[in-house]
Amino acid sequence: MASKIVWGIIGCGDVAEVKSGPAFSLIPNSKLKAVMRRNLDKAKDFALRHNVPYYYNTVQPILNDPEINAVYIATPPASHLDYALQAIKAGKHVYLEKPMTLNTAQSQQLCNAVKVSGTKLTVAHYRRKLPAFLKVKELLDGKCIGDVLFADIQVLQPPKSHLVAQSELPWRFNAAIAGGGLFHDLAPHQLDLMYLFFGEYNRAYGVSDTQNKASKVDDLVNGIIQFENGVQCRGIWSFNCADVSKTDRCVIYGTEGQIEFSFFGNYVHLKTAGQAHQFTFSNPKHVQHPMIAAVVDYFSGKQDVNPCAADEALIVSELMDTFCVN
Repeated sequence: MASKIVWGIIGCGDVAEVKSGPAFSLIPNSKLKAVMRRNLDKAKDFALRHNVPYYYNTVQPILNDPEINAVYIATPPASHLDYALQAIKAGKHVYLEKPMTLNTAQSQQLCNAVKVSGTKLTVAHYRRKLPAFLKVKELLDGKCIGDVLFADIQVLQPPKSHLVAQSELPWRFNAAIAGGGLFHDLAPHQLDLMYLFFGEYNRAYGVSDTQNKASKVDDLVNGIIQFENGVQCRGIWSFNCADVSKTDRCVIYGTEGQIEFSFFGNYVHLKTAGQAHQFTFSNPKHVQHPMIAAVVDYFSGKQDVNPCAADEALIVSELMDTFCVN
């Protein structure tokens, strides 16, 4: 059991800037000691602005530091597997950005490595800990809409979606780096929540296409999931829509009503016979703060339950690969 989790960040880019990075030093028994980015000037800039003592342009100084016992990997997905394996070999706990890896085969390789190691790994499906989705889980567990029948996901966005963190290089549109366009960047949020709400699945089907011929990645994806508990989910993701068509919505239908919510908004609507309730929420300034707090407790031994285990993130990888069939 570690009394304090001392962090190094591998990849202090746009994701770490506000969503996650500052939270590591705001949580009790947690400290951010060092950051790494291949561009040393940018690593230095991040470190100076966020009061981080050390900065590097290679990973080895972080992995070789005996005080650092955990790393946050926030690089593009193509390097997730390599950096995670290096960190595990160095005996560091790992908090890994989503998507877990480029594909199912890599995710399975990482799962296998974690199982035979003495380290812990959590994947950053941080929406699990946000108030809106905790409320959805509460309503489902309380059977507020009776028995769940099916869920319907619609994420329709233009190519330049405001839902995606902007970066200097458009790596999210390079399948070799990102795995497969905006679907691979955003869909892990939706698919992980479906797993959180409904559990294991036994069948999944999908089809994808590239409708914007100037693109080289899928921008239209359809998928259907049959969960072991009988619930079904259908989803459509399009990243070639007009602005007027923008939609970010999930509706869960039950025998006694429905729950509607936004994956990137802060509302939950509950509708039952003759009644309607609207719940609104505010996210923390650093949106990953609640998840990182849970990770610190898990890494330090204060809690036994992994906030999002590698085996759970593997399910998301499987679903994305299943859906992306041309």
